[in-house]
Amino acid sequence: MEVDVGMLKPIPLPQTQCKRRRISMNCSDTSASCNTSHEVENSLPTLKCSDYYTKPCLSELATRELMDPGYCSRVQDFVVGRVGYGYIKFTGQTDVRCLDLDCIVKFNRCEVVVYEDDSSKPLVGQGLNKPAEVTLLLRLKSLKSLTADCLRDIREKLKCKSQSQGAQFISFDPVSGEWKFLVQHFSRFGLGEEDEEDIPMDDVSPAEDHADMNGSDMSDMYEEDASVDRTLLSHSLPTNLGLDPVRMNDLRMMLFSSEQDEVEGLNNMFSHDISPFAKETSRSPLLQHSSKKSARKTNTPLTRKTPLAIKEYNPGNFSSSSPGGWGPNGVLVHSGMPIGNNDTDVVLSSIINVEKVAIDKVTRDENGKVREELTDFCFSSPLSLHKELSHETRKVELGTFELKLQKLVCDRLTLPDICRRYIDTIERKLEVPSLSSASRVLLMHQVLVWELIKVLFSTRKTCEQLKTMEDEEEDMITDGRESYPNVEDEALPLIRRAEFSYWLQESVYHRVQEEVSSLDELSDLEHIFLLLTGRQLDSAVVLAASRGDVRLSCLLSQAGGSHANRADIAHQLDLWRKNGLDFNFFEEDRVRLLELLSGNIHGALRGVKIDWKRFLGLLMWYQLPCDISLPDVFNTYQKLLNDGNAPYPVPVYIDEGPIEDVSDWAVNGRFDLAYYLMLLHARQENDFGALKTMFSAFASTNDPLDYHMIWHQRAVLEAIGTFSSKDLHVLDMAFVSQLLCLGQCHWAIYVVLHMPHREDYPYLQTIAIREILFQYCEVWSTQDSQWEFIENLGIPSAWLHEALAIFFSYTRDLPKALDHFLECGNWQRAHSIFFTSVAHSLFLSAKHSEIWRLATPMENNKSEIEDWDLGAGIYISFYTLRSSLQEDSNTMTEVETLENKKDAYDFIGRLNKSLAIWESKLSVDARVVYSKMAEEICNLLISDSNEGSTSELQLDCFNTVMRAPLPHDLRSCHLQDAVSVFTTYLSEISQ
Repeated sequence: MEVDVGMLKPIPLPQTQCKRRRISMNCSDTSASCNTSHEVENSLPTLKCSDYYTKPCLSELATRELMDPGYCSRVQDFVVGRVGYGYIKFTGQTDVRCLDLDCIVKFNRCEVVVYEDDSSKPLVGQGLNKPAEVTLLLRLKSLKSLTADCLRDIREKLKCKSQSQGAQFISFDPVSGEWKFLVQHFSRFGLGEEDEEDIPMDDVSPAEDHADMNGSDMSDMYEEDASVDRTLLSHSLPTNLGLDPVRMNDLRMMLFSSEQDEVEGLNNMFSHDISPFAKETSRSPLLQHSSKKSARKTNTPLTRKTPLAIKEYNPGNFSSSSPGGWGPNGVLVHSGMPIGNNDTDVVLSSIINVEKVAIDKVTRDENGKVREELTDFCFSSPLSLHKELSHETRKVELGTFELKLQKLVCDRLTLPDICRRYIDTIERKLEVPSLSSASRVLLMHQVLVWELIKVLFSTRKTCEQLKTMEDEEEDMITDGRESYPNVEDEALPLIRRAEFSYWLQESVYHRVQEEVSSLDELSDLEHIFLLLTGRQLDSAVVLAASRGDVRLSCLLSQAGGSHANRADIAHQLDLWRKNGLDFNFFEEDRVRLLELLSGNIHGALRGVKIDWKRFLGLLMWYQLPCDISLPDVFNTYQKLLNDGNAPYPVPVYIDEGPIEDVSDWAVNGRFDLAYYLMLLHARQENDFGALKTMFSAFASTNDPLDYHMIWHQRAVLEAIGTFSSKDLHVLDMAFVSQLLCLGQCHWAIYVVLHMPHREDYPYLQTIAIREILFQYCEVWSTQDSQWEFIENLGIPSAWLHEALAIFFSYTRDLPKALDHFLECGNWQRAHSIFFTSVAHSLFLSAKHSEIWRLATPMENNKSEIEDWDLGAGIYISFYTLRSSLQEDSNTMTEVETLENKKDAYDFIGRLNKSLAIWESKLSVDARVVYSKMAEEICNLLISDSNEGSTSELQLDCFNTVMRAPLPHDLRSCHLQDAVSVFTTYLSEISQ
């Protein structure tokens, strides 16, 4: 859905300019204001180039300098940039007063120059010759044509270039083309022509691309005239409204040419930027080149640009430079480029895009159809398993309420069983038909991750522990008792290493088989080498023996064994080289095998690309000692990785890809979750700095919104004590959002209750839970199972009723809102709805018992209700007084009769006062109810006074009746009766 805002409310330009003129005239009346404005103008920097901008923009600098004199001498994180080329952020406070930015800062293709003239360059730390963060936009060729190795080479070249120029490399994002680095002072930074030859760059410059873009869009709108700046006019308001910008410019000149200077100044003061680094111009686009006129096409149609089409969410291509807002269930409303759109056309700010984020991809099959069984296996089943595990509860007092925060509790002895249960859930999901191949790859990765967690972090019972258990259980029946192997403490690291080796073999087995089957003419030696990369020694030995190569078969049978065997093979190769043996008579693959068996894995892999898991396996199996511990293995691999001598541990969706077009994604900085687990095991300490990156969605899936399994993995790892962190709320809330978009509100609240309690944010869980209840009450309130589940979690029922009360108030179902306000104890809101909207309709429908039911609990808490006596208390008083007056008058004493008269008098007085106070809030029906109440009480009062009462007593009753809010006709009838009684009274007095 897209809306053209321009169709809704065109802006009347002449009226706006007249208003600005009035503002300018008012300002000119005070000389002090003029002097202040002059001082502000002299303090500002200057920037006239149309494609350069600053942040804060010039208009914002003027406003802040006016409000805070001296602001321009201490601008925090000042930014200067050029559209399509890059920008500079000067860190800290910068003095920008009177700077000629056009002369100082110049952006060229792939480079930036600050203070080109050294003679005018200030000392380091002064002006703009100070530390800054530079971002240059490199226009690479299509990323689809660039391999991961090519991107890695580009990154290394940029890193070296930064260091050679005295800068500190920060990052390079191949998707956006942003090259970031830090400088301490300025001269010339960037790439030269010789550098661009080594990097696959697009030949089109940003300016040429920008011009081509505008020319193609606007060719039908106005002539190509050199006197008109089409780049500026293409961004103007008339263009966005579908009008001819040149014609509108001519009309403005004819009407407001003399006011140009005034409008220019005020336009700068009142303009604002939409994006953080928006293009800043010194004049409004409508006012540019006002002294020049151009001809208009005679048949130019008043056309409106076609709105951009809605596009489905594509992770990795989100532009955050445009304003927008999130709605419920993953709806994004914004005025920028549609998500996933790689088009470089200008985005019109008058176009609003409403897009639905595909947050339920994990529940869809290969045909894009949502399957209930996938929803169950992804969310309900794992969370139910999590709920069945042991938990510890912490009660947190929140005023009159309390929450029961929960935390998973398990130990490393029971970890294998927990991992096995999670794996069973994933394997059941793998049995669902119509799963895409990409989904199956990710699911198999989840299985391997759980297996790795079990291998790296579980603990076996040692002999001493088993002995203790036997002593404790010697009196128990031993039949059926689990048999534990006799394991010494010293053997545990070796057992763990063997288990990890087996896990690594299983992880790479399919890669080996795929490469073997993909080679057309596979030699036996090449086949053997591939088998060795997966530690498939049995198959390799059999293959060598079958081809009659007994010596090689014997060597393979000892591969990865004692260090002496490796040294012997390495020594033999060295002797051959020293003695001048011509290796051309050797098969190249045989030499490769011998290098591998000697432990020289880099020599064996020369010219061969291999994935990171198999490289890690080769490192552990053939190069490092066979008794080395796993932490040493992982640390050795990390050192090689840091030196650029090991394959990058890319996530599975890239390693096994391409999966759903991940070729455009930036690889650097994203490790596979399995590698993070290895680092966590190698650290062996509680503080692990990469936790936030480790538990991001990108560590295990290409869907940045899918946290359905990584949340469980984090919970289990934290429960067994591998780390402890209270800074992973992003993970929790991301999983909560995913559950909410799928309608799983009860599980979302369950996840919130497992968020760690923080003393600095004690109400974090409370706020999150109440927000869920308020925003999604339509979902959880219509499902009894969810409602019951939420109550069983210990969530105060008052919160549930309050959320429903607000919802029904919004939908104008006031009777239901009243019931829920009563349930949650919000007596004031309940009283307001009851008195102004509900009570009178019930009264007119003769549902007096319902009124009594609703009003009674409020009466018990009337001390908390404002104006109770003049509101709902009137109904309580009416029913009580009516019941008293309806009693048999013969059984009433004179004292009781007088009391009833007094109560009736007070009741009528409260009716009148209530009418006066609630006049604007009472409907016609409510006034009718007041009249009926008064009529009924008056009739009962007069009826009682006619039975044996004196004339004086009757006159007192009529006096009360005359004060009642009765209709005129009924009041006239009572007036006649009062006159008759008064006549009788006069007769009695005269006698």
